[in-house]
Amino acid sequence: MRGARSRILVTGSADGLGRAAAQALLAAGHDVVVHARNQERAAALGRFADRGAQIVVGDFAERDAVRRIAEELNASPPLDAVIHNAGVWSGRAVMPVNIVAPYLLTALLRGPRRLVYLSSNSHLGGDPSSLEGVDWRGGSPGSYADSKLFVTTLATAVARLRPGVLSNAVDPGWVPTRMGGPSAPDDLELGHQTQEWLASSDDPEALTAGGYWYHGRRLQPHRAVHDEAFQDRLVQALAEETGTAL
Repeated sequence: MRGARSRILVTGSADGLGRAAAQALLAAGHDVVVHARNQERAAALGRFADRGAQIVVGDFAERDAVRRIAEELNASPPLDAVIHNAGVWSGRAVMPVNIVAPYLLTALLRGPRRLVYLSSNSHLGGDPSSLEGVDWRGGSPGSYADSKLFVTTLATAVARLRPGVLSNAVDPGWVPTRMGGPSAPDDLELGHQTQEWLASSDDPEALTAGGYWYHGRRLQPHRAVHDEAFQDRLVQALAEETGTAL
């Protein structure tokens, strides 16, 4: 069941799953905020602006850029939902982009009652013990699997710590995007529909929190995801690292 018109931020929406989600949400009549890493990539979002979308620009590998975007959005009409789609597969930006940026946006943005974090089945290979030695600033390459374990855990922690906020994680599958590559075997359309549904639908299942979803089905995540002690350690580590409490 389609929900009422909502204002929804989709991070990393210049291409791939983020762009597909933003297009679908606009087509469904929602007020969409799109995001690009830099002005060059923002130029590809002109059609969204022509249809009334707001564009925010900033590199999520840079904390100051994340803070600036949060300030800009807090000065705009309030958001109803955020789809934390932006992500990188490898390199030094893995931890800054995949977990620090969504944490900061979660802590700083006022108002969203629905939060959707992009996970991956790679999170099942993440190591909870690696939390003790994470290079959050990206001085060295980060582990994609660990970053997705952390962001999946963050989604569940937010659901527990913020009653009334519908916070969930979504595995979009290995889909043929720029990140996934042209030979990826999963369904591109199914890859963005679950996050749109969680961000906007009034279906009873979409109005739940703390889930790990894949193509409309709630699955069991890594056992650490529902470990409240691990959730608390992760949130504390991010708060101390960024100087920003959740």
